[in-house]
Amino acid sequence: MMDNQKKYAGNHGRKPKPDKMRHRYVFRLDDGDNARFLALFDESGKATKAEFIVSALFGREIKVIKLDKGTQDFYMRLTTFHSQFRAIGTNYNQCVRALKSNFSEKKALAFLYKLERHTLELVELSKRISALVEEFQSKYPVR
Repeated sequence: MMDNQKKYAGNHGRKPKPDKMRHRYVFRLDDGDNARFLALFDESGKATKAEFIVSALFGREIKVIKLDKGTQDFYMRLTTFHSQFRAIGTNYNQCVRALKSNFSEKKALAFLYKLERHTLELVELSKRISALVEEFQSKYPVR
């Protein structure tokens, strides 16, 4: 009976850690220092405050990642705009094929002339976008 109890006792429950964290330190902060501490903790990206404090005390590397929402928004919009621009190119090719196969040569040329004017506007817009991107990259270089 005793052997069964000893066998069972070791088979359940949480396994003991080899190096338990037994030592606890308590410190108090005023409102200003607490706000500063919380700001540093948020910037660090650590999962817990204890992990952040240990890494700060023992000189482990603390990574601070700052995200600029404006920059992130700019790249998101630029990406969606680029995909829309590609879609316009696909539609352009389909329009030219449809004009060639469905209309007389005279009508197709008239429509192609209008399409060409709009294409020139798109080229100008593309140049302005490229200039804006270059200006943005010069102001905010990727680190």
